[in-house]
Amino acid sequence: MSPDLFVTPTVYVPGRELSWSASRSGGPGGQNVNKVSTKIELRFDLASNRTLHDGVKARLRTLQAGRFDANGKLIVTCDTTRTQRQNLEIARERLAEMVRAAAGSTSQIRRVPYAEAYAEGFEDMQRRIPDC
Repeated sequence: MSPDLFVTPTVYVPGRELSWSASRSGGPGGQNVNKVSTKIELRFDLASNRTLHDGVKARLRTLQAGRFDANGKLIVTCDTTRTQRQNLEIARERLAEMVRAAAGSTSQIRRVPYAEAYAEGFEDMQRRIPDC
């Protein structure tokens, strides 16, 4: 079982919902590649999660649609470094970033009625035109 993954100070993923496995990785490493299993597959069981809001789960499922397996688990892989420990930490951070992105606000655009926007634009235009 993995330790809990803290996404923000108030949002976390319980360690019991995370599982990981290691396999042999291609890429740099010389003969080490053929001997040591350093590639990490981190799996997050989104369906059994009780700490994330339903809206965050839905956005995560939409944003990361190609990363889910047939059982509904989100898969994050990492084979960047030559050690299991570092690859696991990188995969955990990638998962935290994905959850943060899904939990972020959907829109920061300020919506104003047409008349108010027109008045603001007209005032700006008057300020920019020099007095004749």
